[in-house]
Amino acid sequence: MSTLEDSLVSSKLSPANTYGAVVLGGTFDRLHDGHRLFLKVPTLVFDCGGWNLLAAAELARDRIVIGICVGPMLANKQFADMIQPIEERKHNVETYIKSIKPELVVQVEPITDPYGPSIVDKDLDAIVVSKETLSGGLSVNKKRVDRGLSQLKVEVVDLVSEGTGGDKLSSTTIRKLEAAEKAKNQQLSEKPTGNKL
Repeated sequence: MSTLEDSLVSSKLSPANTYGAVVLGGTFDRLHDGHRLFLKVPTLVFDCGGWNLLAAAELARDRIVIGICVGPMLANKQFADMIQPIEERKHNVETYIKSIKPELVVQVEPITDPYGPSIVDKDLDAIVVSKETLSGGLSVNKKRVDRGLSQLKVEVVDLVSEGTGGDKLSSTTIRKLEAAEKAKNQQLSEKPTGNKL
């Protein structure tokens, strides 16, 4: 990273209400604790994780902008056919943000590319990302500079682990478990009962 990028990236979250407007993005399928953390702090972030929601909401003073992946952004997701409809994901995110910070203006938009509103909204102050998506946050800033917009402060949120295994909590894992459960139940319902007449 360059010195300018270093000065814009914070791995220690800023105090609550630091930014007027925060952006983050993600799939936000099956809203889980990871998403909730991401949304709560981020009133300043752009990421696909739940912890970012919690983080973004805490950081934002006035407005939080959330891009929710649709269409081509879902093409390579595991178990993509099991991803909740956009309206359900949008409703879940809006309801959660309003439950933790009702005074925030919540702007939720479907996104079909990695940037969404983050590279066109001149009134944004910060973007919330995870360590895994930091490069995306830096790419947002490059696009903003190319468009004559100010760079965003990049707030980095740690991802939440599942239990004690240390694996990242993710919607993909939840969909995988649901698919396995569905397959198991289907096998059980198709199994002969052993009763012969």
